[in-house]
Amino acid sequence: MKNVAVIGGGTGLSVMLRGLKQIPDINISAIVTVADDGGSTGRIRKQFNIPAMGDIRHVMCAMAEEESIFTTLMNFRFDGDDIDVGGHNLGNLILTALTKTTGSFMDAIQTFSKFLNIKGNIIPSSLQIITLYAIMEDGTIVRGESNIPKFMNKIDHVYYDQKVKATPEAIQAVEKADIIFYGIGSLYTSILPNLIIDKISEAIKNNKAKKVYFCNAMTQPGETDGFSLEDHVRAIYKHSFPNAIDIVVANSTKISKELLQKYKDMGSNIVTACENSHEYEILYRDMLDVEGGLIRHDSNKIRNVMEEIINRELG
Repeated sequence: MKNVAVIGGGTGLSVMLRGLKQIPDINISAIVTVADDGGSTGRIRKQFNIPAMGDIRHVMCAMAEEESIFTTLMNFRFDGDDIDVGGHNLGNLILTALTKTTGSFMDAIQTFSKFLNIKGNIIPSSLQIITLYAIMEDGTIVRGESNIPKFMNKIDHVYYDQKVKATPEAIQAVEKADIIFYGIGSLYTSILPNLIIDKISEAIKNNKAKKVYFCNAMTQPGETDGFSLEDHVRAIYKHSFPNAIDIVVANSTKISKELLQKYKDMGSNIVTACENSHEYEILYRDMLDVEGGLIRHDSNKIRNVMEEIINRELG
């Protein structure tokens, strides 16, 4: 049984895990950021002093052995203003109730994982109530994960204003991993919030396993405007350690000029490699679904790429 660790957050991580769970003979550990502070998650964080659970909820739905009406209901959002249950996701409320019942956020995740028959382990990167900060290149400081992309400024780096302790389970999962994937998703608000936790970064560095980064196909307004593939990699190095990546998976799916222009009008451009030589391998693979006028990563295509890499590297 091969141990696979996937590090990230947001919907991109869920897309990867939805594909990864279909690969046989692997043990999956999803290490998920808890820095989200917006929407239903942010309200629950503030009211009940519980780590951010929105990304955990998404991952649970993705890793359930069978996605059923109940996993759909997990993401159901109640209508209404931010009063009582208005604006809350049902899954967030269930996780909150389980945390209060079991007395532990980790126990709540494990209990709910058994109920959903989760394939693998879902591990928050920390159990602290943490707030993500960004320092822009002009010195502006932005507080809160949900606020960072709104400033439309160039990010220098992200950080926490307190010492953040990694969960022992996250450290152990990284130490035991035979291969490590950095998940698809927002670079500064989904992937890096995990890597700036010292013990997680240290465990990754000390593990000789191959480290694979799935680079976003498109830039993200407010986070990676104008970024090349190399810029994404350099940001990861800057927030963790040099040579933190062995393989970069880049998109090769053909996208029509019309669709690219549509995204360009919204401030998003295709991510390409701009340099001739790299200290890491770049694999170009078909990973997108571009039907319906949207650019989205395809879980089945992602599964094929991950399976190819796992088989090639681990045999």
